[in-house]
Amino acid sequence: MSATPPALLDGARVEMFANLGPLRSPTGATRHSIGNFAEVVARLAIARYDDAADVYLFYCRQEWEVVTDTCHSTEMDAVAQAEFEFGDVTFLPMPPAEPGGEQSGCCA
Repeated sequence: MSATPPALLDGARVEMFANLGPLRSPTGATRHSIGNFAEVVARLAIARYDDAADVYLFYCRQEWEVVTDTCHSTEMDAVAQAEFEFGDVTFLPMPPAEPGGEQSGCCA
């Protein structure tokens, strides 16, 4: 599976993303209801639904399937949440869409 997410996740347009890698573990600063959270979540994405002011931090499986999300007022707040949970996380901007079509999201 690609290290770059599809343009849409769960119907929201991806603005930036991070690949956590196999050695990245949650800091333990947040309690998660998913028991094997560290094993399940491999990637993060910050995305926005059309016409929405808020952004969402999506926690995704290796294949970019959304497991859960958190809502934030700004991209900076979403990045801060990711860093609170995982330490130093490097988010990359989403590359421009290819001409002639838009990628569909993996998870509706």
